[in-house]
Amino acid sequence: MKLNFNILNYLKPNFIIQSAEAEQKFRWTQLFNPEFYITLEYGGVPIGIYMVLFIVFAETGLFVGFFLPGDSLLFLSGIYAEKLANPLRFIPDYYSDVTVVALAISLAAIIGNIFGYWFGATSGRGLYNKEDGLLFKKKYLNQSQEFFEKHGGKAIVFARFLPIVRTFVPIIAGIVHMPKSKFMLYNVISSLLWSFSLVFAGHYLYALFLERFDIDLKQHIETIILLLITITTFPLVMKAIKSRNKGQDQEPTKDN
Repeated sequence: MKLNFNILNYLKPNFIIQSAEAEQKFRWTQLFNPEFYITLEYGGVPIGIYMVLFIVFAETGLFVGFFLPGDSLLFLSGIYAEKLANPLRFIPDYYSDVTVVALAISLAAIIGNIFGYWFGATSGRGLYNKEDGLLFKKKYLNQSQEFFEKHGGKAIVFARFLPIVRTFVPIIAGIVHMPKSKFMLYNVISSLLWSFSLVFAGHYLYALFLERFDIDLKQHIETIILLLITITTFPLVMKAIKSRNKGQDQEPTKDN
């Protein structure tokens, strides 16, 4: 009995030490950091490219991915293009890493939109009767519908550069049964524009800052993420403010 007690006393501090080390290696806040997914490894094998492609797909294909890091993920993918493309050994060497990454992300975005469109066409109307939850807010659906009605098919292109809206616009397109050929045209154009513009921007700005100003953008990831979040969410914030002010102006005034 004494021996068992001693063993427990030995295991307890070791368990605490191991738990503390695991906590240092992983923090829940990392889930909102795009760099965490890009540099992720499993058993020493880099799997960042596969995580990036899944997140891009999930943003529209699973319609609950609006909280995932989209634009900043693509920008950082350009910075880490060489690392991301490394596991894709089946790609010929004469293709540049940044082009391979941008094309792969474009394909994931196209497939995600197709899945979103299919869901909207088959089951999308049920979302209007769905209660708000942790990963779903009906107001996002309504805002996306207004955006689609205002811009028509071009909304699919514009929405690619707007967080939250890009998650629901393909679903709205499916709900209203937008012609598939027209949807695919806008889908391909928007996915290519979104992917190539952000990935190449990250890749070339990283090289520019490093060569011209001797600034390594990898050392300023948090600042880059905050800046991109501010830029991409600014139109949504302004729209919300305008809608709120418009609603207040339309409220009937009470007689004294």
